[in-house]
Amino acid sequence: MPNIHIATLVIIAANILLSLKGFNDFSFFEKYKFNIAGIRRGEKIRFFSSGFLHVDFTHLLFNMLTLYFFAGLVINSVGATRFVIIYLAGLIVGNLLSYYFHKNEYHYSAVGASGAVMAVLYAAILFYPMKEFYLYFSIPIRAWILGVLYLLYSVYGMKKQLGNIGHDAHIGGAIAGYVLTIVFAPSLLQTSFWIVAVLAAPILLLFILHKLGKI
Repeated sequence: MPNIHIATLVIIAANILLSLKGFNDFSFFEKYKFNIAGIRRGEKIRFFSSGFLHVDFTHLLFNMLTLYFFAGLVINSVGATRFVIIYLAGLIVGNLLSYYFHKNEYHYSAVGASGAVMAVLYAAILFYPMKEFYLYFSIPIRAWILGVLYLLYSVYGMKKQLGNIGHDAHIGGAIAGYVLTIVFAPSLLQTSFWIVAVLAAPILLLFILHKLGKI
């Protein structure tokens, strides 16, 4: 099991502590979750605080395990400070994109670190596209294929409004991770241009569908 960097440990600890507080304190959860009506009232803190709350323990565990497995790859590539910047940017951009698509739905609410984790995931895939993972612990799949399929599913989920999932936050997080990784490591445009282009495809698809009024 890889050593965990202090930056990753602090982020995971913050998510656990604030999520546990939210599990046991309904008023706290309601005050700091992402909610369009609250944001429209001027409660901008929700853009940030909602990223450290989760619906339940399973939701929290899934996000933190994903972060645990991918954070080290990003830290090894760009350093801890830039890793934290990517994480926080994914959180904020994910929620900003959610706000953009739901700004007139005053009842819309969401919580979770998914946008931030997606930013880290996408950054890690840009650096290690050929790394192999196992779906359901048995099906081998390359990192770049996993990233593209997951984001295409998120675009489809936005279009079809599938489940109680913040698909737009996932995409916003991926956009933040993608852009910042290129900014921090522009050499990828030369050494791994093919993966930079492939990972841009689902993002471009979202903008095209939105331009055509399909999303």
